[in-house]
Amino acid sequence: MAEYGSVRRAGAGVRTAEIDAGLRAHMNSVYGLMSIAMAVTALVAYVVGQDMAAAFNNQPTMILSYGMIETMLTSPVRYIIMFAPLAVVILFSATINRLSKTAAQGIFFLFAALMGLSISWIFIIYTDMSIAQTFLITAIAFAGLSLWGYTTKKDISGWGTFLIMGVIGLIIASVVNIFLESSALQFAVSAIGLLIFAGLTAYDTQKIKTTYIQMAQVPGGQEWLQKGAIMGALNLYLDFINMFMFMLQFMGGRE
Repeated sequence: MAEYGSVRRAGAGVRTAEIDAGLRAHMNSVYGLMSIAMAVTALVAYVVGQDMAAAFNNQPTMILSYGMIETMLTSPVRYIIMFAPLAVVILFSATINRLSKTAAQGIFFLFAALMGLSISWIFIIYTDMSIAQTFLITAIAFAGLSLWGYTTKKDISGWGTFLIMGVIGLIIASVVNIFLESSALQFAVSAIGLLIFAGLTAYDTQKIKTTYIQMAQVPGGQEWLQKGAIMGALNLYLDFINMFMFMLQFMGGRE
């Protein structure tokens, strides 16, 4: 893993200072984009979720009609809502090198809106207070893990393969549990999933840092890093959302 020490040996003095300043600006851009995406997700999830909860309690809705909510929850449209974020993120990852920076940001925020729509159902099941509390605790945990990944001198790049294999295992176990409906398996998936995405938060943060240090010294690397910041923000966003959803299963107070 590239570290500041190796950069100092390869460059020196002024060049190292430039990289340090550039790295700080790059990380600020990553966290800024992630924060905007989180705000978009939270807004969409809250507005749609409140209408869903109101419809379930036979109360007036703000934006969506009862018919629209019923269609979203009981018709095949629910599968489109469920899998649309996955389709967008796969397409985005495959085409980002051909996109402009503006287009890439637009698709990222579109993905964040679709993610908000796909998780809006949590407001039907969990209380608003428990959702807010879980979000706050997740944010604190995420900040600590990301800070550790950024500041540690330990090379954790070797975690990548293990963590990705863990994610694949989680997906398989979740699909199996759709048919088994086992509460024990669901508990295990949630606990292991929380640990995996906690690890990915630190891993992805260090990877963003390391990639910047490497690419900042490559001719033309700064142009690539502009879209690299968007991909970094996407990775950390996914880590946060997954941590939040798994933690909600432990901390969420049900309606």
